[in-house]
Amino acid sequence: MISDLTCFLVGGAVRDDLMGRPVTDRDWVVIGSSPREMLDLGFQQVGKDFPVFLHPETREEYALARTERKRGRGHKGFDVDASPHITLEDDLHRRDLTINAMARSLDGELVDPFGGVGDIEKRALRHVSPAFAEDPLRVFRVARFAAQFPEFSVVDETLELMRDIATSGELESLSAERVWMETERALGFEHADRFFVVLGQCGGLDFWFEEFTGRNVGIPEGDFSAAERYALLALATDDLERFGNRLKVPSRYMRIARDYLNYGGLLPVWRSTQAPVLVECLIGLGVHHDLGRFRELADLVSRVVSMDKPGSLDRAAEGLAAIKLPEDAGVSGPAYGAALKAERVAFVSDFLNSVGR
Repeated sequence: MISDLTCFLVGGAVRDDLMGRPVTDRDWVVIGSSPREMLDLGFQQVGKDFPVFLHPETREEYALARTERKRGRGHKGFDVDASPHITLEDDLHRRDLTINAMARSLDGELVDPFGGVGDIEKRALRHVSPAFAEDPLRVFRVARFAAQFPEFSVVDETLELMRDIATSGELESLSAERVWMETERALGFEHADRFFVVLGQCGGLDFWFEEFTGRNVGIPEGDFSAAERYALLALATDDLERFGNRLKVPSRYMRIARDYLNYGGLLPVWRSTQAPVLVECLIGLGVHHDLGRFRELADLVSRVVSMDKPGSLDRAAEGLAAIKLPEDAGVSGPAYGAALKAERVAFVSDFLNSVGR
């Protein structure tokens, strides 16, 4: 029976509970079991590199206790041992930071062999063991935790290990998808700039974020989404497309960044813009198909620069979207496009005159 398994709650759920933060995801480690036993109990295996299973009812993740031994470059260069003799402490020893290397038994007993509670009290991000240096992705994970917990600082010894990893060239062996995953998570936090500050302190910007080496990224604090923070970050690069391609940034992130680059500077001064230019902007934002892109960009711009809430401009966008030539207009092809553009420019010109420049 599942109740006979020796299970411990591990990682972020234990850390967040001790910090008085909401626990959103719960991960479990199973001691003394095997893949065959887990499957026989109805668990669904999902892990490819090591045995991870989904509980048949809760769908929470249960992983067999394991150890890892470095055998090659990169994030996946490990031999994994998930045999039944692996202990809970063995499993916790392979984890990245002391605050993530704690467990809690089903009866509530806290297991903290590496001083995670003390480091929570000290507000310290500290590696568990020298094995930290075997996984280059941990450089980005620690930087992400610095963004997530801005009151915490990376201890000197851990920062030194991160420098060693950066200078070894191991960061270049990581996949863009892995680096983007940690970057996206960091961008979801209000203090996302700390991700780049910590990377700068350990030399971790030089390959993946070379545009920001020796610079202040300066992502503004505030209520922004990860996609909006990416747009504000990417605008500081010399080549938006090159930067996005290097990290294989998803299209929805790139879209808002392109929109901000192409049109964000015009929106705050729309009242003084010539009608043909404003029409080009609004059509470029697709208002004739859907007002969503325009409203998303206008809302972002209004929170970054001094700009009136775009209520009046929203009315212009709605009116522009509604313009159609009558079916009996008697024009087609290029002439139709020219006539439609003229109607749009005339409408926007009248609108600008009505609201005052």
